[in-house]
Amino acid sequence: MSIDQRVAEHYTRNDLASTILSALRAAGKDVERLSLEDLAPVDEFHVRGRSATAELASALGLAAGQRVLDVGSGIGGPSRYIAATYDCKVVGIDLTEEYCRVATLLAERAGLGDRVEYHPGNALAMPFADTDFEVAYTQHVAMNIEDKAQLYAEVWRLLKPGGRFGIYDVLRGEGGDIVYPVPWARDASTSFLVPPSELRMLLEAAGFAIVSWRETAAEARQWVDEMKARMAEPNPPPTAARLLLGGDFRPMIQNIFRNLLEDRVRPVEVICRKPA
Repeated sequence: MSIDQRVAEHYTRNDLASTILSALRAAGKDVERLSLEDLAPVDEFHVRGRSATAELASALGLAAGQRVLDVGSGIGGPSRYIAATYDCKVVGIDLTEEYCRVATLLAERAGLGDRVEYHPGNALAMPFADTDFEVAYTQHVAMNIEDKAQLYAEVWRLLKPGGRFGIYDVLRGEGGDIVYPVPWARDASTSFLVPPSELRMLLEAAGFAIVSWRETAAEARQWVDEMKARMAEPNPPPTAARLLLGGDFRPMIQNIFRNLLEDRVRPVEVICRKPA
């Protein structure tokens, strides 16, 4: 089985749509007419959730009418937030076909079906035309991609001159080896974290100019405290990790907490620009 197949298998859960809708219904939501607020706790599958998405979108300087690429769009939370908040057209691509199906369903239930679209596919060979997008971003995706040089070359190809590329990813810290399993991998065979210095080198080698670089370890530690308090509640509310990871949820979340607190992994937000 190839790495791509193992990654897709890791994320695939065939009852995901019904699981999410059932959890929302149990929380008192009208699952036929969902809002961004209804979906926020369950559709942002990365450290710090909606807060991190809002910060990245703001840093990208998005404007109405822009065509935006979401590389590794998951079940679509960030794309729906950006489409609704900034009136952009967002195109998502994800290796996991089920995620694309669920993302489309949730977009339709949120009244955003005309502003977002999702394509199953590989981020190393995306089925879009050269210079098709003004903006691109990726969140917690490159950890599963070994050939990062090709990933960033593809993003470069798809961006218009002067276009911006935002990254919110987990990098390798200085606290020792990663403790597995984690939300993106059961073991090191599908986990390809790089240190900050290597990410910078890869982006510059692809031709990007780095506009801003912000490490968010302090914010991540605060998020860990908040999540621990939430999980300790007698009836904790649904979260993206709980719904998407199923029965493996608890050990994976406990390990990401440990990895973050011990600086084994380090979240970072980077904004780059393709020179005009």
